Amino acid sequence: MSTTNPIIPAGTARHVLWRYDRRGGAEPGSFTKHLMAAIDAADVTNRAILRTAYPALSEALHLARYDEEGLAKLHRIATGQAPLACPCGDTAGPFTRDGRCETCAKAAA
Repeated sequence: MSTTNPIIPAGTARHVLWRYDRRGGAEPGSFTKHLMAAIDAADVTNRAILRTAYPALSEALHLARYDEEGLAKLHRIATGQAPLACPCGDTAGPFTRDGRCETCAKAAA
């Protein structure tokens, strides 16, 4: 999985939604709860380290906290809807932040 344009699986989107919104979210296990708290609390250096190890979760948390449409994007990922129209027409995902499916994101890399 690329750390520059990570794919956010539906399950990861649901876990982050649980943390920030609760609607459409799914409660993660205790490790993931602690990991999300650690990523949120980390300074810039440690957040970069955690992003290398957990790119999809870090990207989803970033969307939730810093993107004005982040929660809406995560809702669409969690429900299997393309965040934006993927050029190939994939609606099953998983998707990147910019709305490309995994196949299109790999082809663009």
